[in-house]
Amino acid sequence: MAKLEQIHRLLYIAELLKSKPNGITYEETKSFLEEKFQEKGFELKFSEKTFKRDRNLIAEILGLESKYKKSSGTFALNNEELEEDSENTLENILLIEAYRKSKKNSEIILFEKRTPKGLYHFTDFIEAIKKNKIVSFEYQKFYENQPEKRVVVPYALKESQNRWYLLATDFSTENKKSVEELLANNEKTQFPKIKSFGLDRISNVEIHHTKQLRFDEILEASFKNSFGVSSTLDQTPQEIVLSFTPHQGKYIKSLPLHHSQEIVTDNEKEFRIKLTLYPTFDFTQEILSHGQNVMVISPESFRNEIKKEIQIMLNNYSEKA
Repeated sequence: MAKLEQIHRLLYIAELLKSKPNGITYEETKSFLEEKFQEKGFELKFSEKTFKRDRNLIAEILGLESKYKKSSGTFALNNEELEEDSENTLENILLIEAYRKSKKNSEIILFEKRTPKGLYHFTDFIEAIKKNKIVSFEYQKFYENQPEKRVVVPYALKESQNRWYLLATDFSTENKKSVEELLANNEKTQFPKIKSFGLDRISNVEIHHTKQLRFDEILEASFKNSFGVSSTLDQTPQEIVLSFTPHQGKYIKSLPLHHSQEIVTDNEKEFRIKLTLYPTFDFTQEILSHGQNVMVISPESFRNEIKKEIQIMLNNYSEKA
């Protein structure tokens, strides 16, 4: 992740670009930054070379591309319509990291002490995803002693449980088949499988010049019936019914567990919901985290799985430490 000063500089320039439809000059930008940095107590290091580099970063990270207008001698946005995902996600990430690293805000915004790692890979992966580039890196699995080299086609970045993940497919010849060819031959099961890679376990990232076909259709399909970062493309979703205490139900109602959530019962005795998804490991952990405030009603197979986990926990506490 960039230094705090650089993050603020990028956001200030983006702000200025959005507020000036006719474009901005280097001199105007420098004057604007000097004023803003003086308010923040930062030291401004800004040159025409830095201005060019910052504009390129703003285009890559925030989706705000600016081009030189010879008629006015300014740099103006190519498209005033912001990419919603970029503005709502990446800009917020940068702002949050800026606040997180600012000691002046330590008593205003209280962050978790266990901050997510690997966010400095964001820019590289965003660039690769937008340009359909192949990415290679070393990946260290927690249950293996040595990292392994992975070559992937990156699709998206996803946050789950205070960790960030790269969603990608293995680079292989199967990826070179066209979507039309796969569908015509009824080969849906041969779509490359989306895999998740924790950013905190990725190192030695390299973006290659090779471009690769992406099946954007499978990204939504892979997580439509999922909870967390595990793809369930080839899994059959189940109807899961959960019963919460009325008090806990208020939290589940205000922040649904899944987009498929439907309220079945909501009264002074019970808050019952119905979900349509495949119960992944992440979902099992989510249910267990609610403790005595939730009970699995159906299906029986998932109910038994939760009972088994609870019994193992009970056995752990029955044994002497």
